[in-house]
Amino acid sequence: MRKRVDRTMTAGGVSGMLRWGALSAAVLVFSTAVLPPVSAEAQEQRYYQRRSLLDLFLGRRYIDEAPQAPGQYAPQRAVPPRKKKAPPKAAVSAPRPAPVIAPEEKVVQKLDNAQKIMVVGDFLAGGLGSGMDAAFKDSPGILIETHSNVASGLVRDDYYDWPTQLTKFLDEAKPAMVVVMLGANDRQQMVTDAGKEKFRTDAWYAEYQRRVLAFGKAVTSRKIPLLWVGLPAFDSPAMMADAVQMNQVYRKQVESIGGEFVDIWDGFVSESGDFIVTGSDINGQQVRLRAADGINMTEAGRRKIAFYVEKPARRILGTQASPDLVRLDNSSAPALDLSANPADHTDPIALSDPNLDGGTALLGGAALPVSTTKSPRDKLVQDGEMAKPPAGRVDDYSRPVAKSAAEVSVK
Repeated sequence: MRKRVDRTMTAGGVSGMLRWGALSAAVLVFSTAVLPPVSAEAQEQRYYQRRSLLDLFLGRRYIDEAPQAPGQYAPQRAVPPRKKKAPPKAAVSAPRPAPVIAPEEKVVQKLDNAQKIMVVGDFLAGGLGSGMDAAFKDSPGILIETHSNVASGLVRDDYYDWPTQLTKFLDEAKPAMVVVMLGANDRQQMVTDAGKEKFRTDAWYAEYQRRVLAFGKAVTSRKIPLLWVGLPAFDSPAMMADAVQMNQVYRKQVESIGGEFVDIWDGFVSESGDFIVTGSDINGQQVRLRAADGINMTEAGRRKIAFYVEKPARRILGTQASPDLVRLDNSSAPALDLSANPADHTDPIALSDPNLDGGTALLGGAALPVSTTKSPRDKLVQDGEMAKPPAGRVDDYSRPVAKSAAEVSVK
């Protein structure tokens, strides 16, 4: 029974489709026969557009609008143009302040007779030279001359012969002071007359002491002040231990020939003696002092080494290293006529002259002055006599003398 219904429904569906097709054909014939024909002129002024599936069966649908070019669709409904918005008014901003221009740094002109400080050594000495330039930039009486070789030292004289080069620099520059910073590259094997010596052996240290002493004597033998700057701490524990032992060699040998050892160790370690990367600069501010390799110095670190050298250098060179040094020529000097009374002329005395305050004599070395009269202390202690206090003082217990009637009447 169910299968029969399905067949009936199927047959009905097919018959329905046939009836719909016949109806559509009839409508098409009716519309062709009934509707009046359209003239060619009207067809040119009218155009068509397919709208739906029904239009496919009923034919083309005409719209009374302006014709379009062949191959184009009818225009859609016109959209009213949008009103153009007025451009936004520019926001009125406050005038920007004029950029602050840093004042140009005043360059101090060096004197013609300025004394020269010569810095020699390895890569650390090169940084020390730049720090010394900054330290003495305001001192017109000091010039800094740096001679450094990055990979040099006192061990590899076949690579760079420092004793020979130092003599050459001293003859050319004629410095007033020599600052040496060497040794950071000397932790290696040394070739001596007896053969090759490994680092840290007794023979190695014996030869190294001899070379340090000879290098220092090349300076002090010319009566030139010598400052030998010690090695700083390093990031490697082995390098730190070697630097401590080498600094002892520098101090002992340099001080034995009249030089001065400048110890910078405490400026680059913590309170517990450990290596530090960041520490206090010359102004007490926390800055980075060492490079990432734990060996080289930053600009602040180089200036800090120069800070340690600056103190003894100014002390040795005296007023010539002072930033307040003023040169007086004959044009600005006052005219003094000392021919009339030469006895009134007194030679100028420097403030640092030790004879100004008797600094050449020890306390008690000279005989005390002898007085012929007894002092008030001697009278009190020896004779028991006390000097009368001046009238009106708090310890003056004497009564004023009463005036007579005649004296009062006269007044």
